[in-house]
Amino acid sequence: MKQLEELFKQYTGTEATSCEELPSSGSNRRYFRLKNDKFTAIGAKGTSVEENIAFIELAKHFRSEGLNVPEVYCVSEDKVFYLQEDLGDITLFNTVAPGREIGTYSEDEIELLKRTIALLPKFQFQGGKDLDYSFCFPQPEFDERNIWFDFNYFKYCFLKTSGLEFSEIKLHDDFVKLAKDLIEVGGSLNTFMYRDFQARNVMLVDGAPYFIDFQGGRKGPFYYDLASFVWQARANYSEELKGELISVYRENLKNYIDVSDEEFNRSLRLFVLFRTMQVLGAYGFRGYFEKKPHFLRSVPFAIDNLRRLIAIPFSDYPYLQEVLSELTKMRQLNDLRRDTRLEVHIFSFAYKKGIPLDDSGNGGGYVFDCRALDNPGKYERFKSFTGLDATVIKYLEDEGGIIKYLDRVYDLVDSHVLRFMERKFTHLQVCFGCTGGQHRSVYCAQHLAERLAKKFNVKVVLTHRELNIEEEL
Repeated sequence: MKQLEELFKQYTGTEATSCEELPSSGSNRRYFRLKNDKFTAIGAKGTSVEENIAFIELAKHFRSEGLNVPEVYCVSEDKVFYLQEDLGDITLFNTVAPGREIGTYSEDEIELLKRTIALLPKFQFQGGKDLDYSFCFPQPEFDERNIWFDFNYFKYCFLKTSGLEFSEIKLHDDFVKLAKDLIEVGGSLNTFMYRDFQARNVMLVDGAPYFIDFQGGRKGPFYYDLASFVWQARANYSEELKGELISVYRENLKNYIDVSDEEFNRSLRLFVLFRTMQVLGAYGFRGYFEKKPHFLRSVPFAIDNLRRLIAIPFSDYPYLQEVLSELTKMRQLNDLRRDTRLEVHIFSFAYKKGIPLDDSGNGGGYVFDCRALDNPGKYERFKSFTGLDATVIKYLEDEGGIIKYLDRVYDLVDSHVLRFMERKFTHLQVCFGCTGGQHRSVYCAQHLAERLAKKFNVKVVLTHRELNIEEEL
């Protein structure tokens, strides 16, 4: 990206030796890692200048208040490009992935979640102190318009697509009541509402939480962010863990405001309801209208949250309660968990036994010949080992050729995976062949599989054919 490379040179006085595009998360912003042997930075290109200004000004203010956010180094004259501090690649979301997948978090994962939620009141109250909200985009304050935007988001992008019949008049009447109650909760507190406070937007730097993607924030009620984090659809938190996180938040909230148990629980419950409907609207829009099916896989998790929430009825909104109850019973909304991510099937094989067949029916992909690489198999001491064993790995890496070889492979396959993801393709096959399918091809297949599983939201199936090993990463 030429403009970012020029910014890098202006700021550092040196050329960037590499400019690698980072995976996007669904927004129109594009991110790049620029670096040389002395400095590294994240370059951003945002098509919305107003949104860029919001991030830049908010980051500057938050840093002045001692909050953990990236420093913005420099900005292009047209405000389309900017460089910011490189916080690395470790997100809270990925770090706690094992607990999320099985629904049981380890002590270390829980500690990270608590450490993060403990900082939220500081972000909201201290971050909101003397903040010029006029920079916020698309508007400076959470108000009734926001509420109705999200009500309609839910109604038109999710509720109507579900096929459930309902009375728009009755639903509107309950929405009017709920909107009034939500506005009253907001009160006159000058607090910053992050709006998208979730594990994906928390980076871990030496174990400390740092916060990104707050450019959509504005003045608003603090309950919204707590609801966003604790009831994140795919977080898979147990009710016990939710309670622990709320307790940590409340303990830190006392540094800024005292709220009675009754008021806190009632207000939080309203915003959990509101946020859950907003999330379902977003999933509907992204999944049904933008044709991004991976968003639909989160619907059952949001429906589970909704089912638990309305188990204690919202008696002030009887028709809304009835509609939501019917939604939670719809089979099609509870049966969307089929994995529709791109599946990359990676093989190691021996040429003498033939190239693996592509049973997906798509054809294509890559077959890489590893036989030009130095072969450990020619030495007796390696014959009982494979490319998964440390002694073979050390030999291959010390020789060096396999590292350069894989760097070229990574460039090719990374670009292919990105393109297939954009085009919603479902399968890609990559094969590595060598003489015996035991050393070089196994090393290469294993390393590519681990890289793709870490770098992209794809399903990786790894088959070491001649070793009779198959696993999903």
